[in-house]
Amino acid sequence: MTSGEQIGAALAKALKSAAAEWKKGEQAPVMYRTNLSDVPKVDGLKRDDGWVDMQVQFLIDKKSAGANHVVGWTVLKPGARHVNHRQHNCDEFFIVLKGKGMIYTDHGDKPSSEGDVVYSPSGCWHGFNNTSTEDVVLVWGWMGAGSIEDSGYEVHPESNK
Repeated sequence: MTSGEQIGAALAKALKSAAAEWKKGEQAPVMYRTNLSDVPKVDGLKRDDGWVDMQVQFLIDKKSAGANHVVGWTVLKPGARHVNHRQHNCDEFFIVLKGKGMIYTDHGDKPSSEGDVVYSPSGCWHGFNNTSTEDVVLVWGWMGAGSIEDSGYEVHPESNK
């Protein structure tokens, strides 16, 4: 058998197997797509819980896409911040798409600017403060939790003092 025939046979076998599984009542995976303009801002995020004047959108999450992760979009106006916090049940990353400010770290506040990519493993304290006069735009994600409730979100005890 030629390599092309082997690939074709393997593909046919895989498709036949997938079709058999779907016939058993399992649904085929379905892509989820949305647009930033179609996703509402999250309501009910409280200052006391560390969400200070933030505009947050959950683009992909358990509720919208059945996902076990979250992809979010946040705009921090000048003076807005996400206080020092951590998630016990998921890792987090964020990318600074626009603007600059300060990142809260275990080693004090550190400057951050456009292009920074930050990864915080579960249990690691972190946050962001827009100390500039311009908007900061972040795209971020929680890997391993599809909602705030699932994330094990906790505000640092010193943050609201």
